[in-house]
Amino acid sequence: MPSLKDVKLQITGVGKTKQITRAMGMVASAKLRGAQNRIERFRPYAEKFHEILDDIAGRTQDAAHPLLQVRSHPKTAVIILVTSDRGLCGGFNASLVSTALSLAQSREKEGMVVRFICVGRKGRDAIRKTPYEILRFYGDVMGSFGFSLAAGLGRLVAELYETGDADEVHMVFSEFASVARQIPVSMRLLPVSAAGGAAEGEKAQAECLYEPEVDTLLAELLPRYVNVQIYRGLLDNSASENASRMASMDNATRNCDELINSLTLLYNKTRQAAITNELIDIVGGANAQQSQ
Repeated sequence: MPSLKDVKLQITGVGKTKQITRAMGMVASAKLRGAQNRIERFRPYAEKFHEILDDIAGRTQDAAHPLLQVRSHPKTAVIILVTSDRGLCGGFNASLVSTALSLAQSREKEGMVVRFICVGRKGRDAIRKTPYEILRFYGDVMGSFGFSLAAGLGRLVAELYETGDADEVHMVFSEFASVARQIPVSMRLLPVSAAGGAAEGEKAQAECLYEPEVDTLLAELLPRYVNVQIYRGLLDNSASENASRMASMDNATRNCDELINSLTLLYNKTRQAAITNELIDIVGGANAQQSQ
């Protein structure tokens, strides 16, 4: 049985750990409120942008813009992997890396070369352990980022696609569904494709008139569309990261409480055993003196 001093030191150490996890949970909760407000405000704009571009793209041919052109024999795929820069957020990063590697393996089976663009240190560290090439790395940006980060990524992948260095561009991020639920998803950014059918396009064409011409609009809107979707993924991932870290720190705090309770019980048992042993020694000594 451990000594009273050892048990007391363990209780003190766990108590200090509990203070740290509680503080980190409060910080994550405060950051989550801001990140959640940002994605909830931006998501309707991104969805409406997608809806309008869907309608415009349905009125023209794939050759109207380079970002719409689907390669008949794709050879290279680029995956933008968005993770956190820091840990202590449960299985958040592991699930994202697993989703990205599954996507990479599926593209490899189709005979494609896969390369990565990593946003966040945890994703970079994981991909380094694989044979995949890392084209670009963005570190220490997930704590505070703006639309300029998405615009820079958008220009990079658009240039790769237009020059033929990438035949497909995908983005892997965590979609924020709720505080308790975050979903790792992979989204194809390029080539941009219209989801609506012919009848749907004809209906929209009858209802909407666009000026200037569709080709001119596509040249202006397609690069912005890529930037908007990337920014939405970054916002989703930021909210998901803070929600996951808050939940992990809450679990850690509860585990500390349980461990302190069990150690306190052990301390009391050890103390009682020590007192009992001392009483036995006293009684034994008294009996020995009386028998003399």
